[in-house]
Amino acid sequence: MKRIPLIVIFLALASGVTWWLVGRHPARQGLVLYGDVDLRQVELAFNNSERIAAVLVQEGDRVKRGQVLARLDASRLEPQVAQVEATAAAQRQAVERLHNGSRPQEIAEARANVESAEADAINARGQYERRKTLAANSVVSQQDLENAKAALNVAEAKLNVNQKALDLAIAGPRKEDVGQAEAELRGDEAQCAFLRQELADAQLVAPVNAVVRTRLMEPGEMASPQKPVFSLAVTDPKWVRAYVTEPDLGKLHTGMTASIAIDSFPDRRFEGWVGFVSPVAEFTPKTVETADLRTSLVYEVRVFVKDPTDQLHLGSPATVYLATDRKPALSGIAALARVQQ
Repeated sequence: MKRIPLIVIFLALASGVTWWLVGRHPARQGLVLYGDVDLRQVELAFNNSERIAAVLVQEGDRVKRGQVLARLDASRLEPQVAQVEATAAAQRQAVERLHNGSRPQEIAEARANVESAEADAINARGQYERRKTLAANSVVSQQDLENAKAALNVAEAKLNVNQKALDLAIAGPRKEDVGQAEAELRGDEAQCAFLRQELADAQLVAPVNAVVRTRLMEPGEMASPQKPVFSLAVTDPKWVRAYVTEPDLGKLHTGMTASIAIDSFPDRRFEGWVGFVSPVAEFTPKTVETADLRTSLVYEVRVFVKDPTDQLHLGSPATVYLATDRKPALSGIAALARVQQ
């Protein structure tokens, strides 16, 4: 009769211990990780060194990709762009002229010059032949004969020059001249493209959808590529940076589903998935909360979180619950594609 109360007491104690162990160590039914919310940040600076003309957003403003956030003073850059554009336009016309070659009117003019020179040469030769005959009969002096010979030589030389000019007009420009003109045009167009890009860089645009975390410079200050104007917090993707010990590493794989709890929202769980498991071990960082708080080798884990309403903030402590007995909702490739989106 006395053994029955002892058995009842023993069973009650065993049940209490089991309940206490399960309640205190929920990781025995799954895996619990501790970490904090992390996201990417962008330090945004101008490409040019110029004075800032306007800053268009404030801290806390939500900005969209391509939105103009600030502008530089472009009053000195715009005339340079106009000058190079005019130079490129003039060189473009020069190349077009070389490609078109001689106009029909120019060829006709050169041909007329040849015909005129031929007539002059024929006339000069006739004068010379007559004076040559007269000189043989001593009718004209030797000086007159020499003058007629010189006039004939000049006329024939003029005919030769005009004939060469006609040949050049028909043949058109040399390919070397065309190549040189085209190379000069490419140089002008490259310079023009460079200055246009510098003019476009006078506007600082948001590279991604983000929130303005810090406004670092004001209108009137001198900007440079080394001086960020804004610090942007990228709102998507977000993840919880946690660490897992060596014994639990085999329970994780990319794509497995997760549930994330944040102290700010005790009654809500955020959906997520394991997107990255580090292949390299490291010593436990001081900022990591573990159950035993002892120095050991751990592996970084990134658990990406769905947060369409942007309620999670950088550095918020988070608890990640992983159901290790469930099949993953995403394969590793699908999870990686989801992160990249």
